[in-house]
Amino acid sequence: MGIRLLLIEDEQAIGDFIARGLREEGFNVEWATDGDAGGHHLTTGTWDVILLDWWLPGVDGLTLLRKFRQSGRDTPVLFLTARDAVSDRVRGLDSGADDYLCKPFAFEELLARVRALARRPSVIANTVVAHTDVHFDLATHRVERAGKKLDLTAKEEALLLFFLRHPDEVLSRTRIYEQVWDERYDGLSNTLEVHVVSLRKKLEVNGGRLIHTVRGRGYYFGEEMT
Repeated sequence: MGIRLLLIEDEQAIGDFIARGLREEGFNVEWATDGDAGGHHLTTGTWDVILLDWWLPGVDGLTLLRKFRQSGRDTPVLFLTARDAVSDRVRGLDSGADDYLCKPFAFEELLARVRALARRPSVIANTVVAHTDVHFDLATHRVERAGKKLDLTAKEEALLLFFLRHPDEVLSRTRIYEQVWDERYDGLSNTLEVHVVSLRKKLEVNGGRLIHTVRGRGYYFGEEMT
């Protein structure tokens, strides 16, 4: 099969069960047992599917996933976790997971989900995320508006990418902080506002306003709401 799969799982019994079973099915499996090793493999390797546990020693799975997506990588990720609350599933999916499987699970179901993710068409050929006249090339990190290149900081890029992936949607400050800064909004910090002002100025050099403040709710990216 030749499919390269990264498993990040700290529980020895579960990891051995998954790795052995998938290898028997013909997958090439690399297994990392903590968040630090998992992060290294994520940034240095090329994978077809990633199986990621939520709770890990060192960096947790949710943080790894957010950083992986913020780097522009689109490899399918299946979250493995004992957290089965709807709110947890939403957090996982909002952070960039493609699928979610709660422990304990049957190997047959895991295998079916892995095969489904592995069958997805490659996204490498289409690395541009766009909305209206703003284009963000994930491969080169080139950002343009109306064909003109924008010079953004790393955090401005991460903020814009989150907006581009959720256009025409009101995003709360709490949600933005969790996704872009990996921390909860304390209700006092003006970090987000400062970055929004800077990003707005750079975007509006080549067009009208796209980031709108929705009083009491957060921000909205797109044409002005009517």
